[in-house]
Amino acid sequence: MSPTRREVLSQLAALALLPVPEWARSGQDPLDGTIADYQGGRRRRAWTAAEVTARALERCHAEGMRWHAIDEFSPTVLADARAADARIRAGQVRGPLDGVPVFAKAIYDMSGLPTTGSSAEWARLFPNPVLRSALEVARLRAAGAIVLGKSAADDFAYRGNGTSSHTGQVLNPHDPTGSRTPGGSSAGSSVAVADGMAFAALGTDDGGSNRIPAQFTGIVGMKPTFGLVPRTGVIPTWPYLDTHGPVARTVADAALLLAVIAGADASDPLALHETVPLRHLSFRDDSLAGVTLGLVEAHVPRSQMTSEAVEMWDRAVADLRAAGATVETFEPPVTLQNYKDLFAAAARDRGDAAPDPKAPAPTANALYRYFARRSDNPREAVRRGYPAYRAFYDVLPVSFEECEPLLQQPLTEDRAGQSFARSRQDVVKSLKQAMRDAGVAAMVYPTMPFNAPRAVDDWPDIRTPLGYGNWLGLPEVSVPAGTGRDGMPALNLSVVGLPGDDARVLTFAHGYERQSRRFVPPPRG
Repeated sequence: MSPTRREVLSQLAALALLPVPEWARSGQDPLDGTIADYQGGRRRRAWTAAEVTARALERCHAEGMRWHAIDEFSPTVLADARAADARIRAGQVRGPLDGVPVFAKAIYDMSGLPTTGSSAEWARLFPNPVLRSALEVARLRAAGAIVLGKSAADDFAYRGNGTSSHTGQVLNPHDPTGSRTPGGSSAGSSVAVADGMAFAALGTDDGGSNRIPAQFTGIVGMKPTFGLVPRTGVIPTWPYLDTHGPVARTVADAALLLAVIAGADASDPLALHETVPLRHLSFRDDSLAGVTLGLVEAHVPRSQMTSEAVEMWDRAVADLRAAGATVETFEPPVTLQNYKDLFAAAARDRGDAAPDPKAPAPTANALYRYFARRSDNPREAVRRGYPAYRAFYDVLPVSFEECEPLLQQPLTEDRAGQSFARSRQDVVKSLKQAMRDAGVAAMVYPTMPFNAPRAVDDWPDIRTPLGYGNWLGLPEVSVPAGTGRDGMPALNLSVVGLPGDDARVLTFAHGYERQSRRFVPPPRG
C-alpha cells in the first residue's frame, strides 16, 4: 500500500519538529475556511503556508489514512509551502492559489511520484516515479498551489463507489458506522476536501465521478464544459466523455481551481481550441436576482424519492426563489429519458455511423498517447499494463495483440466517436433553442435523487441525470442542499447550462449557495 511506512514516518518526524502555532492552540483552523479567508490570514501574518500545510499533513496522516482517502504524499510539500511564504514576503505572489494546499487524483501523473491509478496491480507494474506532471498539476504548481499528493479513487476511475484495490474502500467521513460510500470515482478528493485536509482537489467525471461524491460527502463538485480542461498526463477513461474539474467546499473555491486548470492546449486533441478566461470571474451574492431558471421535472423522480429527499428538493427550490430567481417548469426536448435515442436518431438522419462514446479505438489510442508522454517505449508499456486496464475497460479487444492495430489510430478519426461528436452538436442545438425560446438561463434539478448507500449494497434502481450531462457536454455545478435526519448529506442541487456557460452556472450556483448555506462539515474526533 502507498505511501510506504518509511515515507509516513519521515514526514511525521518532520512535522514533529515544527512549533505549534498560536492559531492551532486557539482552535481556529484556516483549513476549515475558504481560500479567500486563508489568504487574508496570510497577508495579516496570522499564519503561514508552511504552518497550515503542516496542519493539513497532520490531518491527512490521521483522518485521511483512517478514511483510506490518500494514495500518495508528495515529499516536497513543506519546501513548496516555505517557497510560497517567501514569495508573499517578497510581494511576488503568483495568484489566488499561491500557497494553497490542494490534492490531485490517483490517475494523475505527478513528477516524483508513481502513478498508481488507485490499482494495486498497476502500482506493482509501474512502481517508478514519473518525470513529468499532468498538465493540470503543472498548471497548479505554476500558480503556486501546494499539491499535497494524490487522493484515492476507484481503480482507474472506473466506478462510482470509491472502491480501490490499492488503498481499500474509501469511507464517508459523515458516517459513524463506516459503511456508507463516499461515492466515486473522485472519492478521496471529495473526502479530503469535506474533511478539511485541503481546500480543493482535482477530479474527473465521465459519468458522475465528481458529482456523485460531491453529493454523498456534501461538498461542491463541478463537471465543466466538455473540452474546457485538457486531460494530458492522466490515465484515460472514455475520451469523448471524460471531463476534468474541481471539487471544493464552496463554489468560489471551485472556480479558483478551474480558472487555473482550464484553457486550450494542443496536447489533448479533443480539448476546446478557444476558451473563455475564468481568472477574473467575480461573484455577487445577488447573482440570481432577476434570473429565470428552468426546473426540469423529468429529472425529479418524486415517486421514487424518499419523503425527506423530496422535502430537501422543495426547500432548495424555495432557496433559489428567495435568492431572487424565477423558477419555472421547463420541458426540454432532450432529457435523461430520451437523450441516447436522440443521438442515434440524429446520426441516422445524417446517414452517419452509429454514435458510440465508448468505442474501443479512441480509448486504445488515448492509452497509447498517455504512455508516449512518459515512456520511451509506449507500446511495451501498454502491453505490460493491458490486462489490468482492460479488466475494467472491457470494450477493448481481449488481447493486446488484437488491440495493437488500434493504438496509433488517432482518436479523432474514429467513425463512431466522430458521429457521437456530431450528434452532440445536433442535440445541444435543439436544447439551446428550447432554452432561448423559454427564456431560461440555466436548468436546475437534483444531482442525484438519493443519498449515500452502504458501500457493499446495490444502489437504488432510479435513473439519474448524470450521464445526460456527460453526453451533452454541459457545464454543471453541484451544490449541497442539506443534511438528513441521519446526519448524512441528503441532496445536492445541480445548476446546469449550455456548453461554454461555465462562468454563468458558477455565478448562479454561488447565489444559491449564499442563500442556502447548506454545507455541514463531517464530525471530527
